Amino acid sequence: MEKTTTLNLRVNPEVKKNAEEVLSALGLSMTAAINIYLKQIAFRGAIPFDIALPKAPDQINADTMSAKELKAAIQKGLDDINNGNTVAASEFFENFRRTHTNG
Repeated sequence: MEKTTTLNLRVNPEVKKNAEEVLSALGLSMTAAINIYLKQIAFRGAIPFDIALPKAPDQINADTMSAKELKAAIQKGLDDINNGNTVAASEFFENFRRTHTNG
């Protein structure tokens, strides 16, 4: 049997819970997932994924929009507010987190 060592680390409890739910659905333990992660670091000589801030999609990125497109986007936002097409910020950020992160 392969020798093992203990790794003690502190993580945010909510992050751990979310990760355990995903890993469970994949049929993996936290130990197996950490081993896979560490083996990939050793194999690649780097962290096995990009570490970057999420970029805004072009359709809402003011840096890539013309003045006309930006004005239209702002007007659409105002129209949505006036028509009651809104969502609570907490709900928006929870959905954003789910769709733009692994947790």
